[in-house]
Amino acid sequence: MPANILLVEDEPAIQELIAANLNRAGHHVVRAADAESAQRIVREALPDLILLDWMLPGASGIEFARRLRADERTRAIPIIMLTARGEEQDKVTGLETGADDYITKPFSPRELVARIKAVLRRRAPQTTEDAVELGGLRLDPGTHRVTAEGKVLTLGPTEFRLLHFLMTHPERVHSRAQLLDQVWGDHVFVEERTVDVHIRRLRSVLEPDGFDALVQTVRGSGYRFSTQTPQVPAAR
Repeated sequence: MPANILLVEDEPAIQELIAANLNRAGHHVVRAADAESAQRIVREALPDLILLDWMLPGASGIEFARRLRADERTRAIPIIMLTARGEEQDKVTGLETGADDYITKPFSPRELVARIKAVLRRRAPQTTEDAVELGGLRLDPGTHRVTAEGKVLTLGPTEFRLLHFLMTHPERVHSRAQLLDQVWGDHVFVEERTVDVHIRRLRSVLEPDGFDALVQTVRGSGYRFSTQTPQVPAAR
């Protein structure tokens, strides 16, 4: 699936080249030339991934990465550092700061796209087009199809995104606020109870085939997707 990528690079020619190749690969790219501009963009909406140049005017990429990792709202955003500094200690510094990957300039566009795909698969699997299959359910983002033991289910777009996120993060409990951020986007302001409405719609589609129990309520915490039968029936 297309990812929303924030590219923080101060050299116009490099910025244009990277953006063109990422657009060609199907991603949506937002550009910034310094950490301050990038910070304003992140404040408006969280990207799926940040490509961050080490050497920037003003605050460095390392400083900006530290700032992102220190903030609960932004600490989970995948970061790939772009730099001409190829020494081992520089790589260690970048990774210890919280970068998920490190690419030394010059690099090929194909390598960059492959690295982005690998990081997203690891850190944000809901942004990829990889099919996921759990507990008899199969969800394919490429065809936008959900099947229950081979039977095609009809889901609305929000229920599809919600199920996709839950299935790509199985056994983890997500609060309503977290689900709103991940499924609706943190720049969309809706009531947390909206999540409950869509959970009920999702379960109503899964219930006829007995798969509604996979989407479990954790009292006082939120929801999770689990193939394990809960000891206490989940609240409906």
